[in-house]
Amino acid sequence: MRDNVDWRLDQWRVERPDIDPAPMGVVGRIQRASRILDRELHHNFGTHGLQLWEFDVLGTLRRAGPPFRLTTGALVEASMVTSGAITNRIDRLVARGLVTRETDSTNRRCVLVTLTEQGRELVDEVLVDHVDREKELLTPLNPTEQEQLAGLLRKLLIGLGDGASDPT
Repeated sequence: MRDNVDWRLDQWRVERPDIDPAPMGVVGRIQRASRILDRELHHNFGTHGLQLWEFDVLGTLRRAGPPFRLTTGALVEASMVTSGAITNRIDRLVARGLVTRETDSTNRRCVLVTLTEQGRELVDEVLVDHVDREKELLTPLNPTEQEQLAGLLRKLLIGLGDGASDPT
């Protein structure tokens, strides 16, 4: 079987036989898969009235465990966006009643963001559909292949400097 990337690689082999386009095949497939997965996940979140970034923030707070609270700095680290962007995101989630924001009484420079009960219920509900949808999207690969792919992608990400970190 051939995919869309094979067609592009064939063209490069004809036009530039002096260059091995194999790396383009790997990176191109990762990029195409990412775009397709993003599109499908955006659609799934949309059925719940959420955007991907909203689920990301709510999920980060939920994963933190009780009391489902993190500093804005920890949220910036976990989401890899700027502090200005996280402030805007928090404002929007506060307006929807999904999180609260308060100044830390022990450190006035620190802002704490807490998942509300409504936010926790929503993220717990969406999580079930999200995991089911991801499982569905991965069905072209059997469980062993999924594990192999996860291991290879982990190795690539670590090699690119994306090692584990605990922002809390």
